[in-house]
Amino acid sequence: MQAAWYETIGSADEVLQVGEIDNPSPGQGDVLVQMKTSGVNPSDVKTRAGARGELQFPKIIPHSDGGGVITAVGEGVSKDRIGERVWIWNGAFGRAHGTCAELITLPSNQAVSMPDSTSFETAACLGIPAATAFYGIFCDGSVNDQNILITGGAGAVGHLGIQLAKWSGANVITTVSGDDKATAAKTAGADLVINYKTDDVIEAVNDFTKGDGVDRILEVEFGGNLSVSQHVIKNNGVIASYGSVAEPILLFPFMT
Repeated sequence: MQAAWYETIGSADEVLQVGEIDNPSPGQGDVLVQMKTSGVNPSDVKTRAGARGELQFPKIIPHSDGGGVITAVGEGVSKDRIGERVWIWNGAFGRAHGTCAELITLPSNQAVSMPDSTSFETAACLGIPAATAFYGIFCDGSVNDQNILITGGAGAVGHLGIQLAKWSGANVITTVSGDDKATAAKTAGADLVINYKTDDVIEAVNDFTKGDGVDRILEVEFGGNLSVSQHVIKNNGVIASYGSVAEPILLFPFMT
């Protein structure tokens, strides 16, 4: 099969190789998936660049997410799954071979059935982003009737977070950086979309919540947005953060 892989850490143009390697075979409890799409996440880039330490395996096929069709099954898996359209999660987590190849074998439960109406492109954008959004929204229970602020609402995690929160009965506010992103966030279901480059986020959030603030923030940039968050989060509110790239070293306003 054709695959992309690397055997040393470094920049993509220096270490990535593309070529032919042996086809994998499904073991007990596994499925063999013919990949149609493969999704790149920050964790894939960081691992390949060396930010996660030395390589876990001599040869790594990257990428945890993707979509494809099951073409064979291992012992203990129903043959009825052959031909099933699936999306994949954690394809490369703790494993040498991820989704950036024509074929992948992995445990049957990591290949999730999806309807014909879901595209393989969408499948490649689930996995890590969807799991991140799900845990960030629901990590401590229901959000029904809560006010939730989702920063970066046009990003993969933010976009999915808006949908999950709205489906669960929350009032959703989101921030974006431009008109096209505002349209995407509104399409996802956000009740209020704020352009953080042109609008006063604190004022807009407090106006929307009638001064009550938000119960939860799904946060893409914890440190960079902390100066805003401290003025819009309720007492005993929750900030569920999955990134802090702009300000990785944080100073907390302990007495405010």
